[in-house]
Amino acid sequence: MPPRVRFAPSPTGYLHVGGARTALFNWLYARRQGGTFILRIEDTDTERSSTDMVTGILDSLRWLGLAWDEGPEVGGAHGPYFQSERFDRHREAAARLVASGHAYRCYCTTERLQHERQEAESRGEAWMYDRTCLGLSVERRSELETAGTPYAIRFKVPARQTAFDDAVHGRIEFDGSNIEDFVIVRSDGHPLYHLSVVVDDVDMEVSDVIRGDDHISNTPKHVLLFEALGAPVPTFAHVPLILGADKKRLSKRHGATSVLEYQRAGYLPQAMVNFLALLGWSPGDDREVMTVEELTSRFALDGISGGNAVFDTAKLEWMNGQYIAALSPVDLAGIVTPLLADAGLWPPRDERVDSAWLHRLLELLRPRAKRLTDFVDQGRPFLVDDVEFDQEAMAKHLGGTAPADHLTAVIAALGSTDPFDEARVEATMRGTAELLGVKAGALIHPTRVGLIGRTTSPGIFESIVLLGKVRTLARLERAAALARATVAPE
Repeated sequence: MPPRVRFAPSPTGYLHVGGARTALFNWLYARRQGGTFILRIEDTDTERSSTDMVTGILDSLRWLGLAWDEGPEVGGAHGPYFQSERFDRHREAAARLVASGHAYRCYCTTERLQHERQEAESRGEAWMYDRTCLGLSVERRSELETAGTPYAIRFKVPARQTAFDDAVHGRIEFDGSNIEDFVIVRSDGHPLYHLSVVVDDVDMEVSDVIRGDDHISNTPKHVLLFEALGAPVPTFAHVPLILGADKKRLSKRHGATSVLEYQRAGYLPQAMVNFLALLGWSPGDDREVMTVEELTSRFALDGISGGNAVFDTAKLEWMNGQYIAALSPVDLAGIVTPLLADAGLWPPRDERVDSAWLHRLLELLRPRAKRLTDFVDQGRPFLVDDVEFDQEAMAKHLGGTAPADHLTAVIAALGSTDPFDEARVEATMRGTAELLGVKAGALIHPTRVGLIGRTTSPGIFESIVLLGKVRTLARLERAAALARATVAPE
């Protein structure tokens, strides 16, 4: 049968890149095998869960292009797909486990359990529940029931080895004597994670569970629950964690971690998907830039590494630049124009600026752009009326008589340049430098700062032509005046 996999995030925060990578692996596996990708929202932490976080998760998955086959807003035959709407199913399963002898009621108070834990820790011992309530007599149970004593439900862990074959790590075994009888339903009737996730996986006929390495310690409990419920145990594949450059688990201290933050930072979704896919998985060769179709056709669980992956932001920026470079001019303009509009830069007031001019600007900026936001930052000087000067750039290149004289010479030379194209502009600039007996840089540097306001820009000759003669001369006049204003009177 085609596999059924699920991604089950908790809406206690926005979608983290680690969760996005897990979702991607599940999605790729389902698409490669012709299976079903299920989205289930595990919103049982009612105090920390919110509808805004659910919306953020859905928006993040949509941005990445990870459409789910069953789940919120899509539906399906195995719903509901919010865990909080499935509590009755969880409680029914717990009752069946008690009836079959796989679980039992525990009447121990929180105070007693905390006291025993503290006593054990004071002796330097690890504490485990002592199964006090498992050995209660029928009479004592009846007394507690008659008194209405609150109780939790604990799963009775068998004293044997529990093992499973992990698709990434191979055979993994756990000694039952090291696993305490864990609570599956609290005394307030609230089902807990281990029970809920297994019952939902059974109901949704999940065949393969692909999740992070941090769940390995939970898996023996889940295997036991599957077996006790008489359900087939899924195939497990635990994928490596994502670490920061310091080899510690990725967190806010390493920078952005939410998928939506990367969207706002100017990354393309196809670049993000490509990058995430290669965090802990390899197609078996040295290929790095791969389309979604190529990733899907190559993805297999045996390509997942057992070692942790490092999130390299520089690598992500490089990859994003590769995808930006591959966009057609029309597609690039379609993506960047809304960003320029949000920044108040488009449409410009200059009637000479049209879509063709914008395409020329984007092509000029494209070689230096690693993120979409670079087009906004680097394009700003070309789209505003008055350029803003970087103070360090002004101090370095627009201070004193020499820069003012050089700019005056450039203004005169460019004013008579015709046609005003890149070849003629470059020849004019270099010829003027030769006439003045200076290196071309002595003219180019103050000209760049005068036009762009910064010490770095796209090619200066291309920039001059794109700005046009009128704007170029007006900006250089202003820059020359500023340079002269820095000269102290004698």
